Amino acid sequence: MSFTTFKKTTLALATALCVSTVASATELTVYTAVESDDLQKYAQRFNQAHPDISIRWVRDSTGVMTARLLAEKDNPRADVIWGLAATSLLLLDEEGLLEPYAPKGVELLDPKFVDVNTPPAWVGMDAWVAAICYNTIEGEKHGVPMPTSWEDLTKPEYKGHVVMPNPSSSGTGYLDVSSWIQLWGEEKAWQFMDGLHENISRYTHSGSAPCNLAGSGEAIVGVSFAFRAARLKSQGAPVEVVFPSEGLGWDMEAAAIVKGTKNMDAAKTLMDWAVSRDANELYNEGYAVVAMPGVAKPIENYPADIVERMIDNDFAFSAVNRDRILQEWQRRYDAKSDSK
Repeated sequence: MSFTTFKKTTLALATALCVSTVASATELTVYTAVESDDLQKYAQRFNQAHPDISIRWVRDSTGVMTARLLAEKDNPRADVIWGLAATSLLLLDEEGLLEPYAPKGVELLDPKFVDVNTPPAWVGMDAWVAAICYNTIEGEKHGVPMPTSWEDLTKPEYKGHVVMPNPSSSGTGYLDVSSWIQLWGEEKAWQFMDGLHENISRYTHSGSAPCNLAGSGEAIVGVSFAFRAARLKSQGAPVEVVFPSEGLGWDMEAAAIVKGTKNMDAAKTLMDWAVSRDANELYNEGYAVVAMPGVAKPIENYPADIVERMIDNDFAFSAVNRDRILQEWQRRYDAKSDSK
């Protein structure tokens, strides 16, 4: 065999192996609302552990992704939901869209991060917690003090300086509205939101956007979540992370298998990995509260008592009343929302 012939044969064999590997890989379509700057990291870590499974990630904000899954109810396009709010998964389960499965090692998770049914329809990954981003430079320039409570945001000095996520499209926005109702009851919560609305400059369709706007100086106060606020401050943005004194709303990022998937074995493999210690350690790189006890280490710019500040969240209430609450919110406040 000549050298040229050997090279051609070797190249053909390598190409055949490559095609065979790609062809043998199972492709999962995974719907997610995980923050974009973390999704790539999570995907790489999973691919290292399971190179035989390729994933087509479809990402959008929580509200948009929830609406998409409901719209596709009769013809599901996703195999797995990974990194969507637990309140959304409760709603999807009620609609019969989830395939119950107990991932390997699920018994090691904190029970509040696991669906109460046996087997569970969904499992939690980590908790994201409400917080406020305050731009110290712009606040001083405009004479707007740093807030310490939710009620502070209704004061006249904040008029036109507050940005908040739209709860219809943002999971962060919805956890805020739901938590205010749980904290104060419906009547007082809507009165608070009426006052807050007077000071809102715009409602965004992303939970991280208000904090990003505060970090860049385009807003003074951004109602957002602790992960984004803490990361921006660590990156040097002129922001203070405020944890309002009344209590902090929160939700879980959670995962589930979509009923009807034709890739059940691969879907179960992803779910097994999602509850593993390796995955929980990865979640803890950004989130102070994760599903597996004993894993979480302190996160920079989070208070040590973050868990104690989180409200006793009634996820069932948030899920069952979601449509009603969002319709009322839209009726009252949607005029200030960003265009979609």
